[in-house]
Amino acid sequence: MLRFMPVGDSMTIGSAGEHTWRYRMWQHLRATYAGPFRIVGPRETLYDKATESPDSYEYADPDFPRAHLAGWGEGWQHMVPLIGDAVRTQRADVLLVSLGLIDLGFYTNAVQTAANARAFVAEARAANPRIHLVLLPVIPNVRAESDAPFAAEVAAFNELLAKLAADLDEPRSPVLLASPPPAYDVHHDTYDGTHPNAAGEHKIAEAFAEAMYQAWDLGEPYSA
Repeated sequence: MLRFMPVGDSMTIGSAGEHTWRYRMWQHLRATYAGPFRIVGPRETLYDKATESPDSYEYADPDFPRAHLAGWGEGWQHMVPLIGDAVRTQRADVLLVSLGLIDLGFYTNAVQTAANARAFVAEARAANPRIHLVLLPVIPNVRAESDAPFAAEVAAFNELLAKLAADLDEPRSPVLLASPPPAYDVHHDTYDGTHPNAAGEHKIAEAFAEAMYQAWDLGEPYSA
């Protein structure tokens, strides 16, 4: 039984009424992965913009394993103290991680964010020395189109994340850097310049799926 845990910020938890890329990934794995698997995590809810709390179960399609470790406004620094216990209690084998945008936007610079990412990997491995990690770089965001210093921090962090993945990768606990969705367009794949719409959900899921297929021969090429 292979256990996948999605980890992320607002783009991963999603908000009321959405499918989320987690749903798209589950659909893909169910269709292409030959072995038994589970989606795991200590949380299940969506974020409700009306209550400004992660207390919604109003998924567009609630009939799927909704488990995750994601939070609206949470970044690498928030997940470092949580990931060890989550990996241990959920018995996670593979972490699908999409973090960094909220960090760079509100909390830490590129160097500090990369240090938190390194600490995250260390905590995950302390809980499971054979944990597999797939890390998604910060994908395009509308703020980067008009805020040059922010765009520079994003570019710097993505470069540091690539170096981190190369430095920390090891056979028993691989760290895989996914490629950003090549055709991701904030004007067509998001509903507000940041959060994915249905098209964006598929593209994020595809980025993770293609990385695992190409590097680990897990599943098959993604098909929306």
